[in-house]
Amino acid sequence: MDRRGGSCEEVEAPLLPPPAPGHGEEASRERPAWARALLAHRYPAVASGPAACAAVCALVDLGGHGAARNMLAVLAWVFLWWVTGAVPLAVASMAPLFLFPLFGVADADAVAKAYMDDVISLVLGSFILALAVEHYQIHRRLALNITSLFCGDPVRPPLLLLGITGTTFFLSMWIHNTACTVMMMPVATGILQRLPRAGGDQGIICQEQQEEVRRFSKAVVLGVVYASAIGGMATLTGTGVNIILVGMWSTYFPEQEPITFSSWMSFGLPMSLIIFLALWVILCLMYCSKNSGKALSAYLDRSHLRRELSLLGKATFVFIYTANSTWHQHDTIQYSVQHSNRVTDLINVMRDLSPMAFAEKMVLAVFGVLIVLWMTRSLTDDIPGWGALFHDNVGDGTVTIMMATLLFIIPSRKNEGEKLMDWNKCRKLQWDIVLLLGAGFAIAEGFRSSGLTDILSDELRFLKGTQTVVIVLVACVVSGIITEFTSDDATTTLVLPLFAELAKSINVHPALLMVSGAIGAQLSYLLPTGSPSNVIGFSTGHIAIKDLVITGLPLKVVGIAALTILLPTLGSQVFDTDSRF
Repeated sequence: MDRRGGSCEEVEAPLLPPPAPGHGEEASRERPAWARALLAHRYPAVASGPAACAAVCALVDLGGHGAARNMLAVLAWVFLWWVTGAVPLAVASMAPLFLFPLFGVADADAVAKAYMDDVISLVLGSFILALAVEHYQIHRRLALNITSLFCGDPVRPPLLLLGITGTTFFLSMWIHNTACTVMMMPVATGILQRLPRAGGDQGIICQEQQEEVRRFSKAVVLGVVYASAIGGMATLTGTGVNIILVGMWSTYFPEQEPITFSSWMSFGLPMSLIIFLALWVILCLMYCSKNSGKALSAYLDRSHLRRELSLLGKATFVFIYTANSTWHQHDTIQYSVQHSNRVTDLINVMRDLSPMAFAEKMVLAVFGVLIVLWMTRSLTDDIPGWGALFHDNVGDGTVTIMMATLLFIIPSRKNEGEKLMDWNKCRKLQWDIVLLLGAGFAIAEGFRSSGLTDILSDELRFLKGTQTVVIVLVACVVSGIITEFTSDDATTTLVLPLFAELAKSINVHPALLMVSGAIGAQLSYLLPTGSPSNVIGFSTGHIAIKDLVITGLPLKVVGIAALTILLPTLGSQVFDTDSRF
């Protein structure tokens, strides 16, 4: 998506800042032509990947484990291409398709299969549903309701952030966190459409106000991304990680008390509430200043929001004539105001449509049914979901693609023969994101096939005989590091078998390691590859990788600290971790 919430063909996120004005131009003129050509084509950044790969192969020795060393080398190559923007994100994400076979990490068929996981199907189907929501402006209706309820009069940015992130947090408790992000991100960008982009409206607001607006836009997108991940911790249905944990728990330790919906929520909800409160405080401290409310009040006025909400669904175009005699035309309801916060003349060109057309209702119905299917496919061991009727052969991606397919079958009742969606409307599908997630799954498979998991298990045997707090801290940190380079589901699948075997070998209660690993896998706050939610936020164009790192690092520290305190205390009551194993 671009900065206004629309989609774009390519997602770019160069980590390095541009040179300062003037100084960069001077230095550029002083360089020889060949040097300017190299920098223009980003060849140094391109070369950094192969150079790092060669350095790892030459200098790192993992006790004769050549495949594990090669896996680290490939990871260094791909990681540098991601963070430097040496090549387009999609191209960097396809690198494992040729690097893994060449370095003997995995064969071509195995690495190719990783690029179409069930989670990939989930994201692909969710994107189609999100495009339908965007096409019929459903997200704008929800955006106006949330904004008018929480914006205050005058605007109070912390309260508005609390409303947006709190709504996302609650929804993510009951639906998959990726699906929640897909649903709420258009809401967030719908709110941000009201705000001017950087470099625009130069005559209306000063540079300081533009900076405040830009910072608040970052806070909104980051808030949705992180709140969806945090809310998913609270319940078993909130994220695939918790479902994987329950399944592996029953497989490895059938003699132990099963993890039920209620038992997990009694631990996960307090944990997620602590991290959510930390998120809100961090966003307010980092992105809201005392001047933010004044800057935003020129664009978010409650009376205008309510008026637009009453007109939503009736207006095709809105033409606004502001006091500086500038005309603006948009395909959705939007207005521009001066610092006085008043529009001098408002002319609406309307078409008679019902406030909620049949097409909108059907899209909402499809999305609602999908949410119910997500929530009820797999519940607990005591109460199996509907997936048991199909011998648990279906996944979240299965039903997502199935419901997305219905959008191409149900008529819209607008034009003869027209369906809710057609493939022309899907041209904005972000295939680079699909490839990015596929790369994450391929890397996770590379960790397993190369033997890196065995090396890591051997290194962790020093935990035998250590205190519970240390065990929880180390397990969470290890999982939290790995999850930044692979998806949270892939990380969970990777580390939980490792921690289950480690718990047996060092004679500790398995919940200390497995719950720590599952929570650590969900603290994927620093890189886009950490989770599909991160990628969705990253694709809006409002945030870069450095924004994820700067905001996510303190949040990650809070999450690790909260788990280190809660698991030995509250967890001992919920999971009976004090009992001898």
